[in-house]
Amino acid sequence: MARQTGKNHAPHLVIKRIKGKGRGVFAGRPIAKDEIIERVPMLVIPKKEFDEHLGSTILYKYCFDWRKDSVALALGYGSLYNHSFGPNALYEDVGPQLKVFIALRDIRPGEEITINYNGRPRGRKSVEFSVIP
Repeated sequence: MARQTGKNHAPHLVIKRIKGKGRGVFAGRPIAKDEIIERVPMLVIPKKEFDEHLGSTILYKYCFDWRKDSVALALGYGSLYNHSFGPNALYEDVGPQLKVFIALRDIRPGEEITINYNGRPRGRKSVEFSVIP
């Protein structure tokens, strides 16, 4: 049996529960503008398989659209970043199954790290759920 060390893969990040939002990712230390916050592998799932087997599960809330005819679950904390139309971070796809999260500005310790689910930091296209401004 594997022994737990009590350390997480990204010690500069903290996961907290947020009333009305569920969980979110917070800065555990200052994060500088343009700093890579986290690199996460993506578990890519064919869209048809997702729709048939997983689309009605809780995983639906945590997957990203990914390339043509597929969705992906971001590992690490990648699927826990909350949406904002005024985010302090962005994400970029940097490989066939890799995503990075990057600070758009300096982020203070204790501040929630948010991304725009549209993929563009200032994109105003609606998302499939109500958002807290």
